[in-house]
Amino acid sequence: MVEIIKSPVLSALLAGCFTWALTALGASAVFLSRGFSRRALDIMLGFAGGVMIAASYWSLLAPALEMSGHWGRLSFVPAAVGFLAGAVVLRLVDYVLPHLHPALNQVEGVPTHLSRTFLLVLAITLHNIPEGLAVGVSFGAMARVLSKYPALNLFVPLNIKCSRK
Repeated sequence: MVEIIKSPVLSALLAGCFTWALTALGASAVFLSRGFSRRALDIMLGFAGGVMIAASYWSLLAPALEMSGHWGRLSFVPAAVGFLAGAVVLRLVDYVLPHLHPALNQVEGVPTHLSRTFLLVLAITLHNIPEGLAVGVSFGAMARVLSKYPALNLFVPLNIKCSRK
């Protein structure tokens, strides 16, 4: 098992499968109730939003700021450029890719005749692209930084992905 973990690619694959399983486990909560009140949904969405913001900062932006410390007073520039570039790209994809917002029951993007199910799958895909990118980038960074301790490579990306759900 240790030999598998030494490979960043296989480690990322294992982490991706593990985080997929945790996502599926979290999503399975829908089977435990016949329905949720509007208040419960609002609380759950607010909690999820808070967790995502906290995870985005402490697991992605703060390490990016630390890693660019050699820039001196301009150490914020790489993180700011990456943050803004990511926001622009995601907004463009959101604008172009047809997808469904289930809560609003509204189709966005270019006009299409695709089924509601396919549009929902596209919306989920749009949401998961940055998360998968975060896992991959984390493994790439950890492979360079923690090559002496490859088992530790699992903890940072898993923390990023799991704390976002």
